[in-house]
Amino acid sequence: MSLSQEEQYEGETTPLLRGNEIAWDPSKAESTSTPKIFWEELRTLLRYVCPILGAQWLEHSMIGANLISIGHLSTTALAAVSLGTMTANVTGISVLQGLATGLDTILPAAFTSPQPQLVGLWTQRMAVVMICALVPVLIVWHNIETIFVALQQDREVSRLAGLYLRWLSLGLPALIFNIISRRYFQSQRLLSVQPKMMLYVAPTNCLMNYLLVWGPQQIRLGFIGAPIATVASYYLISIGSLMYGRYLAPKTAWHPLSMKMFYDLGIITRLGLSGVAQVTSTWWAWECIALATSYLGPTALACQSILISSSGVTFQILSSIATAATIRVGNLLGEKNAIRASAASRAGMVVALVLSGITSLGLLLTRHTWPKLYSDDPAVVTLVSSVVPVIALQQFPTGLAQMGIGHLRVQGKQFVSALMNFSGYFFFGVPIGLWLAFRCNVGLSGLWIGLTIGLTFTGVGLIIPWMRTDWRKEVLEVAKRNSREEQRRKMIKSTEDQL
Repeated sequence: MSLSQEEQYEGETTPLLRGNEIAWDPSKAESTSTPKIFWEELRTLLRYVCPILGAQWLEHSMIGANLISIGHLSTTALAAVSLGTMTANVTGISVLQGLATGLDTILPAAFTSPQPQLVGLWTQRMAVVMICALVPVLIVWHNIETIFVALQQDREVSRLAGLYLRWLSLGLPALIFNIISRRYFQSQRLLSVQPKMMLYVAPTNCLMNYLLVWGPQQIRLGFIGAPIATVASYYLISIGSLMYGRYLAPKTAWHPLSMKMFYDLGIITRLGLSGVAQVTSTWWAWECIALATSYLGPTALACQSILISSSGVTFQILSSIATAATIRVGNLLGEKNAIRASAASRAGMVVALVLSGITSLGLLLTRHTWPKLYSDDPAVVTLVSSVVPVIALQQFPTGLAQMGIGHLRVQGKQFVSALMNFSGYFFFGVPIGLWLAFRCNVGLSGLWIGLTIGLTFTGVGLIIPWMRTDWRKEVLEVAKRNSREEQRRKMIKSTEDQL
């Protein structure tokens, strides 16, 4: 069944379609895929990107605040934070973030379906899964110093890194809540919730970092002040999200707490574990390089922490585009509008490539100035500046990879992106990086060159399944998933009525 002209161009407020109608008429595919739809979706994505990017940048600033406040204590302290952050990413945060990607597949499409309350139900189910995953993470973090020493890391760096992780572990429950609530709000197009909270929390975090690390003697805690400030900031975000959801957010997507949150955990766990494989295959490769950097000496390790933190700023730009596209495409699939889903997907790819060029140029122009924000050591500043051109080149494959991952995620195909990530990084990126750094004596630059090669393989590989996507089929997959949940609801209601 074809759509009326009004329905095709109504954009973000397109009404939900009924039954099994799909907004894809082969006889009109060429006329309805005009530049008008593309530019409408492009403008929508840009509106989505700004609040998402703002929230991510402000959240990322909390990590930067730790590095800046501790980096001026000593090079050893900065190396310890780098090692601690690396370990937190590898053993905890990457796992939690990966599990949460299962929500990227389900929530946006559920919100625009005839059953928007499924958003709340699937959110509760993910909370159950992530709480279970928290237990082994806590065990590892509280015993990590012994592991560092066994890996022949510097004893003082190991001690400080273990101390950092023990304090940071206190914030993991709040972090889980924040990861889930962010996706809960974003799937409903409530994109300004996180940035508004971060506008208050990020400056507060900077102030707490200063007071607890460098402040007056009465409240100064030194090294541990930084993780304590981060933990406090996590809980401030959680409190803000809870208050907003309770008193300000529409209740359309909420589902009352019930035993239903324990049903179908296998579905969300399967999607989540595929996401874990995808996220961890990326993060672990990067952290393997960070671990290898520690064998180049404290100066190189300090440089690595600065490079990762700074490149993370540009990564957030490309990641925000992928997140915006995931939300928009997911909403459109829930509306059964395959035409606009395809247009939004293509618009996201174009924006990602343009912004890759802009971030690359920005890195090159500022490579001699911004390293001084993190360290006063001339050796550190010089080494960081020498590696920046490699990072600038890396922006283009990063943009391709992020968009490919986002589109596969909304289709529930995280395993495909995990396979490409693993192949790109561990067959090419990490081995080549180690060979260049240690066998060819290229040093830190060699490690980053290897990562760039791995990213290029991954980015190109992920574009292929994206180009072959059948959006009509994806609409049907979403409809089937929502239909199964509706059938289960009717069965439960029928059983309750009989009792």
